[in-house]
Amino acid sequence: MTPARGFPETEYRARLSRLQTAMAAKDRTALLLTTEPEVRYVTGFLTRFWESPTRPWFVVVPAAGDPIAVIPSIGAHLMAQTWITDIRTWRAPDYDDDGVTLLADTLREVAAPGSRIGLPSGGETHLRMPLTDWQRLTQSLPDRSFTDDADILRHTRMIKSPAEVAKLRTACATADRAFDRVAEIARAGTPLSQVFRDFQILCLEEGADWVPYLAGGAGQGGYGDVISPATETPLTTGDVLMLDTGLVVDGYFSDFDRNYAIGYPTQATVAAHAALIDATQAAFDIARPGAMASDLFHAMDKITTGGAGGSDAGRLGHGLGMQLTEPPSLIPADHTVLAPGMVLTLEPGIDTGGGKIMVHEENIVITETGADWLSTPQSSGIRILDL
Repeated sequence: MTPARGFPETEYRARLSRLQTAMAAKDRTALLLTTEPEVRYVTGFLTRFWESPTRPWFVVVPAAGDPIAVIPSIGAHLMAQTWITDIRTWRAPDYDDDGVTLLADTLREVAAPGSRIGLPSGGETHLRMPLTDWQRLTQSLPDRSFTDDADILRHTRMIKSPAEVAKLRTACATADRAFDRVAEIARAGTPLSQVFRDFQILCLEEGADWVPYLAGGAGQGGYGDVISPATETPLTTGDVLMLDTGLVVDGYFSDFDRNYAIGYPTQATVAAHAALIDATQAAFDIARPGAMASDLFHAMDKITTGGAGGSDAGRLGHGLGMQLTEPPSLIPADHTVLAPGMVLTLEPGIDTGGGKIMVHEENIVITETGADWLSTPQSSGIRILDL
């Protein structure tokens, strides 16, 4: 059953409780959020208007009480549809004062002199406001300390609630259905660019709200990378076609790929694909509470390179949720301990020679006793098209 759109207020209050408990432990009087996923995580404010870089958006999470939205007036109506009731607006863009004074006044209310205001500051974060405005804000509050958020948002967001997992499962099922229909759009002679366009249509037909990410490649025995846009080059017999999509359903991503052989594959292609499936299964088998992100890397790398330390791609998977990629990274240096509710991609790659590679990806969730598939796991046999 497809989960209802959005979340009940209880979901957001549970998130707020976790954040404020961590804030008390880490001596943070307020959190200042400026980016789309952090703002949406706390408020439920879902819009594609973030594609416009013109206006800044702010949410303040106090140590006690409900969050406060400090936003351009163009967003007031939509924010009012969320559970947030304290919505403070200005008419933006304002070249003289684009919300800085309003934000400073709000922070004065919730953070006393001498207190610490945290912002997400580690890897995979950014400050989404002009640096000149940031300087004005900090200069207007010289008696408050702006600091990092002690990874509060990172750790809180990594653990998905059952309601979030349900949305991720729906997104993955949507992508599964689209991948099952690739035979309708891909055959020898079809330009790769046309396959990309048609695959996005399949994703939308199967229920995606939008398809912000689609990459892939095609070539004899493999492809050169996994991030390129499509070219006009037509598929030919003997090609391996890979499509990797991050589609969105109700604000949550899928992120996995599928490989297809155009005509009967070579034995080398068959063996490479089977090794990728074995590597994925090896990581899945040890994915459980208490294991570390690095453990999953080593389980996959042992099969794909013999334990040589991976490829130039750098990692063999990552977190997944409201963003296409989230912490942790499946690399040797990431010792994040897995916990129930973490959603991960498993993404081993293999060198097929001649500057070509093959990559396989699945999505999983960590449970109390192990792991569960969110994407439908691919069998060891590569899918064959155009026979």
